[in-house]
Order: sequence, then C-alpha cells, then structure tokens
Amino acid sequence: VQLQASGGGLVQAGGSLRLSCAASGLTFSRYAVGWFRQAPGKGREFKAAISWNGDSTYYADSVKGRFTISRDNAKNTVYLQMNSLKPEDTAVYYCAARRSGMSTSANVYDYWGQGTLVTVSS
Repeated sequence: VQLQASGGGLVQAGGSLRLSCAASGLTFSRYAVGWFRQAPGKGREFKAAISWNGDSTYYADSVKGRFTISRDNAKNTVYLQMNSLKPEDTAVYYCAARRSGMSTSANVYDYWGQGTLVTVSS
C-alpha cells in the first residue's frame, strides 16, 4: 500500500495550492481519507476528511471556508484545494486512509503518505 502526497511548495500569503494524494495497493474507494499537517515543533493536526464515496466531508475550524477536500475514485486520488493561505498554514501535509470511516484522530488511520511541504510566506 502506498499513499503519495504531492503538490506542496512555496506560496505567498493569500495564494492557493492544490495537494494530491494518490493511492495504490488498496481498494481506495472503500477508504475514508484525511489530511493532517505538522508544523515545526508541533503535533500532527487534523485538517480535513472525506468519506469513501465523497458524500461527506469534515473540516477543522481553522481551515473551514478556505480548504476543500474532494476525491476521484476512478483516479484513486484525493485532493485538498487550499485557498487564502496564511503563514500559519506552513507545515508538512500528510494524507491518510482509514477503512472504518472518517476520523479527526491521527492514530486510527490505517495508512499514511510521506508528506508534502507547504510554505506560506508573508
């Protein structure tokens, strides 16, 4: 099983990025997917999740209205569209898959990607 996160980079405050999480080695359409981030010196924080079929989504308050999670099961990929980025959004972003549905808790996810770095300059 492999989750490959990509799309990170350097962007100015107010800008946008779209992260992708491409999965292989599992029946991706049966898994909920979450995005988490970890800033230097901090723990891994939940930011967004999507159900196996995309019908349900959930966001942390800090990104609600700015980030949008979506998925294309035909491409085995989940996306995180990030708009109106702020310097405090700077972190390594991780995607994770969970067979048993969405969760805000990192330690219940079954598989993790390697992370992609997002840097937002002021």
